[in-house]
Amino acid sequence: MLLPLSVGLPVRLDAHTLESAGGPVSITLSDSARGEVERCRAFVDRCLSDDRAIYGSTTGFGPLVTFAGRETTVDQCDNVLQHLTAGQGPDLPPSLVRAAVLARVWSLSQGRSGVSLTVIDALCAMLRTTFAPAVPSLGSVGASGDLVPFAHTAQALRGHGHAYVDGQRMPAAAALEAAGLDPMPLDGRDALALVNGTSLTTAAAALAWTSVHRSLRTAAALTALLADVLGSTPAFLAPQLLAAYGHPGAVTAGAYLSALLRDVRPTGDRPLQEPYSIRCSPQLLGAAWASVDHAGSVIHDDLNGVSDNPLFFPDDELVAHGGNFFGQPCAFAADALSAVAAQVGNLAERQLDLLVDPRRNNGLPPMLSPDPGVQHGLQGVQLVTTAIVVDMRRRAASPASFQSVPTNLHNQDVVPFGTQAALNALDLAGSLRLLHGSLALGLRQSVHVGGRRPTAPACVQLMEALADTLAPVDRDRPLDGDVRAAADLLDTPGLLDGLVEGDR
Repeated sequence: MLLPLSVGLPVRLDAHTLESAGGPVSITLSDSARGEVERCRAFVDRCLSDDRAIYGSTTGFGPLVTFAGRETTVDQCDNVLQHLTAGQGPDLPPSLVRAAVLARVWSLSQGRSGVSLTVIDALCAMLRTTFAPAVPSLGSVGASGDLVPFAHTAQALRGHGHAYVDGQRMPAAAALEAAGLDPMPLDGRDALALVNGTSLTTAAAALAWTSVHRSLRTAAALTALLADVLGSTPAFLAPQLLAAYGHPGAVTAGAYLSALLRDVRPTGDRPLQEPYSIRCSPQLLGAAWASVDHAGSVIHDDLNGVSDNPLFFPDDELVAHGGNFFGQPCAFAADALSAVAAQVGNLAERQLDLLVDPRRNNGLPPMLSPDPGVQHGLQGVQLVTTAIVVDMRRRAASPASFQSVPTNLHNQDVVPFGTQAALNALDLAGSLRLLHGSLALGLRQSVHVGGRRPTAPACVQLMEALADTLAPVDRDRPLDGDVRAAADLLDTPGLLDGLVEGDR
């Protein structure tokens, strides 16, 4: 069943739209865009008939550019794809691969790559099904595009290798048949245009951005709920205080937290100053929001640019050879997302630690156990949050965006490793969701073992949603599923919408 996404290309692509490609989507190319793609392809054909040198069409690839390529366009297709089909490691998630294909369609549809219109139509046909190429996770350095991952993608669309249909992995030829798709015909220019762009990097970064962006709002909502459950005063959110800090992000985060805590009734029993995990939350979350907003603007530009080489400009009679496949912008942006995810993860882990500690949680039982010693409450969950947050710190502490290692006979003598940066950010975004699920479970349990019920209307509404989803922990039981259920709930469209007016 097609999701309600039917657009005429080219339009502006955003990260939220890209996320929809995990399931079948209907994509159409506008008449004007089809005309531009065909005009550009005709220009390429004319250049080739005039014996103009065009990288990858008349030459070998990479450092072998000084050698002639194969004689026919069909052989030139194999010339680029076969040697690049060398990826290793576990498959990437099918939803990510499909998002990468959608991002590639957007780039190719700009009419600068000289690709055949049949290629774009074939990719759009694929997106209307559940077909997803099986793509290994290791192989791209993100410098001449995501060469190896898209070689596997193109091969699967030709019926070679493996693919998924309805989540089931099978030989690609059988997958094409099951999805009702024909093998995609390619020539040399088509094949190079498919692989010579950073669309996997951009797609992974975009999906990481959407997840982290949602998690920041979740972090604010859970922070407000924690403050309410503990009976904290919202004095740390004074507008005058945050304005004096000088950072607009902190003012915005503080206003959002204040709205969540509107009409809260402090107990008056808490210390004059709360721990930093509550008191400094607007400063931390404000900085995180600013960084994520900047990363989002970079990723959005990348999604809507042309990532390929060479590019063709018929009006100028220009074949431009350059480096528009160099994934540095998203590499920096993805590493920034990883840093944000790790620090917001630190915040969630410390907030859960505060909640389970009887010395700081208003005397609630240790580990929020209903019968300490006999039952262990969230003890196991807290151990796992410690493991998760240290894994996040370790992985965020070594940014990929400057791990340049020359390769390809020094043709690629500086590389951004944007693909690794983006895949890492996507993984850390998933870990942050689990930390928030753990904290949400703790907040729900705190009320069950005697903590006060929230008083701010927005916090009451959030607690009711958590209580409807999560059963109280009366006796020790496996809680891994509860954590995931809480994380999924917090990502439910509409749950946090409308808790406050002007929700971002």
